[in-house]
This record gives sequence, structure tokens and C-alpha cells, in this order.
Amino acid sequence: MRPLLLPMRVWDLPVRLFHWVLAILVAAAWVTQELEQLAWHMLCGEAIMALLLFRVIWGFIGSDTARFSYFLKSPAAAFRHLAHLGRREPDTEVGHNAAGGWMVLVILTILAVQVATGLCANDDSMTEGPLALRVGKDRSDWLTHIHHLNFWVIEAVIAAHILAVIAYRVLKGHNLVVPMITGKKRLPGATRAPRMIHPLIAVGALAVSAGAVWLFLRLMK
Repeated sequence: MRPLLLPMRVWDLPVRLFHWVLAILVAAAWVTQELEQLAWHMLCGEAIMALLLFRVIWGFIGSDTARFSYFLKSPAAAFRHLAHLGRREPDTEVGHNAAGGWMVLVILTILAVQVATGLCANDDSMTEGPLALRVGKDRSDWLTHIHHLNFWVIEAVIAAHILAVIAYRVLKGHNLVVPMITGKKRLPGATRAPRMIHPLIAVGALAVSAGAVWLFLRLMK
């Protein structure tokens, strides 16, 4: 007898908006770099910086499934989960699974590296990050090189993320995209619903993050 599946909200609106807006901003940062629209490229980087700061804050004060303490399991748990990737079974995860939690941490880390190096980068012409002069030309050139190399890492991780979503759909029958759009997933009726924090708290956290980035950039000029 199959268990009764009921719709349950597993992702809050702030997490979902963060996910999709971040994806758009990363794509925009790549396009503006390719088109040599560096002023827009830097604006995208500043917006990503504010979003990352918000996500860190929300990872401590947000809804259950947004919190690092909720979804970061041990590396052993992640490997055990991946060992069963080919097993077709019902999706009973509330929030990120053990492997997905580490993917989130990796993505946040490499984007933080990209933002940090971008702040110190220069294009040997008219454009430079707000910290380029402070770190000196030689170090700025080295960090610019890291900035370019790290984007290849970002592209590889994004590709791995997309392939993982496809693999879960094909191998396990789990649709990970729809819940990140609607916020809801069908889970066994006995599943305990995660606690959700009011979105206005997220608005405050975003305002603090944006304000902190604006103040930092203003002080660095």
C-alpha cells in the first residue's frame, strides 16, 4: 500500500527568490563580461555580494530548510546518499538532501571567492575594483587571474548542479525544479512540516545586507 502523499511547503519565498535571482545575476555577470560592459559587470558583482551576505544571514535566522544547521550533514552522510543515486525510490527529503547541502556550500563559497577577487581586480585599462589600489598592482594582477580562473570553476559547478538535477529526475524520479518554483513538495502525510519564518524578516535581512555592501563600497572609494 502506497503512503498517502500530501502537499507540504518546504521552501520559503526568500530562498526561492535567492536561488533564481542569483542564477540570473551570474548569467548577467558572464554576459556583461563577454560584451566588455564592465560597469554593468561590476554592478552585477555588487548585487551578488549583497545576495550572498543575505543568504549567510538567512542561513542562521531563516526558515528551517534555509538554515545551515538543518541541511549540512556529515561528508559520510553525503557519500552514503550518493551511493544510492541509482535507486528509484519516493522523495521523502524535506529541504536539501545530504549531498545537496554540500553543493549549496560549495556554490556559496566559489561565488564568494569570485566576488572577493573581483573587488581587487583590474583590466589594465580604465576599470578596476574598489580594492585594487589598496592591494597594489602586482597583487591585483594576480587576483584578476584568479578571478578569471575561478569563473571556469563556477561554470563547472553549475554544470554539475544541472546534471545532478537531471540525474535525480531520470534515475530516482525526483523533480527538484518544481518545488524550487512553487515551494511545495508532495510528502508522506506523517512528515513533520518545517518551520517557516515570516518573509518580512527576510526583507529586513536583505536591507541590512544591501546597506552593508553599499557602505563598504562607499568607504572603499
